[in-house]
Amino acid sequence: MKKNKGVLLLGIVILVASISSSGCLTKKYMHGEIAVLDEKVEGVENTVEENQKRIKEHDERLTTLGSIITEHESQFSKVDSKIEEVKRYAQGRLILKEVLSNNEAKFKIDSYELSAEATAILDKVVESLVAEDRGVYIEIQGHTDTTGPESWNLLLGKKRAEAAMEYLYKTYHIPLYRMEVISFGSSAPVADNSTRQGRAQNRRVEILVFE
Repeated sequence: MKKNKGVLLLGIVILVASISSSGCLTKKYMHGEIAVLDEKVEGVENTVEENQKRIKEHDERLTTLGSIITEHESQFSKVDSKIEEVKRYAQGRLILKEVLSNNEAKFKIDSYELSAEATAILDKVVESLVAEDRGVYIEIQGHTDTTGPESWNLLLGKKRAEAAMEYLYKTYHIPLYRMEVISFGSSAPVADNSTRQGRAQNRRVEILVFE
């Protein structure tokens, strides 16, 4: 009987020891898992900080780039202004301007033939140039109304300007190198194209004389 009690007591001791040992292992396992999780969280936090740093650097670069672009645009604007100034200087000072519009010159619709009224205005221009008695440069601009496609309007404007240049060359022997023609088509109206009178004013040739 005493022997059985001793065996039972030994079994209880072993069981308690086993449970205690198991509890220690469980705690160690939990601590290990928590440590691993802490490492992962720290790694994620470091990654987030690095990404935030990269984003900040990227934003700073964009801000710098925007400043550079703005500065360059300002410089380009200044250059364009200087180019226009040089072009005006090279072209010279405007000393005379005459307009052959449909009211006076009577350009027929879709026609570039000069009328008697148109040649009379050109004669007046030449008389003024003779009176000035100095070297000049003549720019002849052709304009139309908005009737018809713009491709035709550009061609028509050019034909009208060339007709005026041909008259000045053949009649008064003004050197061709002193004249230039350009067509604006319907892009530079001086009146409302929705009215008949406005369209008549827009069908014109402008003579600009520079010294």
